[in-house]
Amino acid sequence: MSVDAMSLAKQYMPILELDEHEPFLPVAVGVTVLDHPAPSPSFRRQLLFDHPATKYIIEYAIYWDYDIQHLYDLEHVWIYVDNDGTVIDCEASFHSKYFKGLLPDRSNTDGHHVRLYCQAGKHAFSPLKEIFPLIPNYRTCTYEQAGDVGLIITSLFEGIFDTSAEINKQVHTYLQRYRFRPSELYISYFIPEQLLMSWEQLRKVIPARIEDELKSIN
Repeated sequence: MSVDAMSLAKQYMPILELDEHEPFLPVAVGVTVLDHPAPSPSFRRQLLFDHPATKYIIEYAIYWDYDIQHLYDLEHVWIYVDNDGTVIDCEASFHSKYFKGLLPDRSNTDGHHVRLYCQAGKHAFSPLKEIFPLIPNYRTCTYEQAGDVGLIITSLFEGIFDTSAEINKQVHTYLQRYRFRPSELYISYFIPEQLLMSWEQLRKVIPARIEDELKSIN
């Protein structure tokens, strides 16, 4: 990542509102800065410059070792910056889709940092915390269903690592130790700058982290 890209990433990092009972924190953030339309390197979508004032789109690929239901969790925030250096739009991932991350009245940004709520245990993002209790398994996925998915394999890493019934059982047993009920009280989490790296770097780091986690929980 260029020095300019790293500087921009630090300047516009989103603020995450985490449930007080959240057991996991991000461990790395892969950054991509675009100055023209292009496919996202880490999410199935095209990044467009629909607003004529858009100068940059900053993609934050936020990696957790664990979602409460599985090993490996990659979530995304996209920040749109205009020619004056102000955030004009934001989008954020929500269970393999994405929502607008900037409220119409802009009350969740100071012009540089967008504040997003993070679903307890699952890490989907929304500018409104009220949306989470509408998810059908909001309260059960963090407790009764903890660890149920095991190790997931996304298209990004097909053929690079694999899963099995034994691995899934291992992950399930481990995550059952962390089951919890959401508190619905939130704490502001400011992403440490040392977690930032290029997406290319993070893509190489993830398989190694998965391998290390499987060894440590064995």
